[in-house]
Amino acid sequence: MEATVRVQLRDTSAVDVSKKIVELRRTGGVVTQGRVLTLIVCAGDARRLEASISAATDASREHPCRVIVIGRGRADGPPRLDAEIRVAGEAGASEVLILALHGELGDHQESVVVPFLLPDTPVVAWWPNQAPAVPAQDPVGKLAVRRITDATNAIDPRADIVGRLTGYRPGDTDLAWARITYWRALLVSALDQPPHEKVLTAKVSGLHGEVAIDLLAGWLASRLDCPVQRAVGELRVELHTETQTIVLDRPQDGRVATLQRTDKPDALITLARRDSAECLAEELRRLDPDEIYEAALAELSKVEYV
Repeated sequence: MEATVRVQLRDTSAVDVSKKIVELRRTGGVVTQGRVLTLIVCAGDARRLEASISAATDASREHPCRVIVIGRGRADGPPRLDAEIRVAGEAGASEVLILALHGELGDHQESVVVPFLLPDTPVVAWWPNQAPAVPAQDPVGKLAVRRITDATNAIDPRADIVGRLTGYRPGDTDLAWARITYWRALLVSALDQPPHEKVLTAKVSGLHGEVAIDLLAGWLASRLDCPVQRAVGELRVELHTETQTIVLDRPQDGRVATLQRTDKPDALITLARRDSAECLAEELRRLDPDEIYEAALAELSKVEYV
């Protein structure tokens, strides 16, 4: 792999950073043709910073983009902008700008980021840690057509995902939603087979802090006119009809799930846990509102926690 070019600029300005990007393109042969969007990563503090950058650059291999990482520096002291530019190598198909905002500058993130937005391309904002209560009203969120949160990394994951409905606006989504895409597809496929009976009860279980399980329960409640329970325990979904039981389960750290149906042979299915990069890449494929995600949030209130 080509070596990553890293350039650090301390106590700099947007103009100087832009000039350095142009210089790197000219000397290193880096071009911007084909960039399809600007991805703003609102990292906040240093928690999971490198993991978030890695996920964004991996996703950029499918969606070439400019990645702008905004982090808060020291809150005290004079306003100052420190920047790091990464291109080639581990930066993937992206240019990565890491901006540390010190002092009062940290309260004006949108003003700092605007000069670096690619022209005529959509903007996506991602909060990999704690997200604002209403992402669409956040100064950076107002710049974006798509706003991605990750309740899994919030201080209180379950409270965070339940509160997402109040602050929901078209264009919002959460990476926990993408983590259950294959689970939803498998359950739909199982129910699409004879005898096509109405589901009478549903139960979903998993770790207490795994909010993807809460969303799965909310999705079932939005699709099935039946009671849905959310329990703490092994990773498992049970659907009961009049004549059969459908069970989909997988060990917490396993890669293979088992689909069981009454009077049918068990089916083994590859179903590994999806990482943030894979989930982020999925969410970047669509920039329109996700009504099904909204419905899953809305029906969380009907889920019985046991």
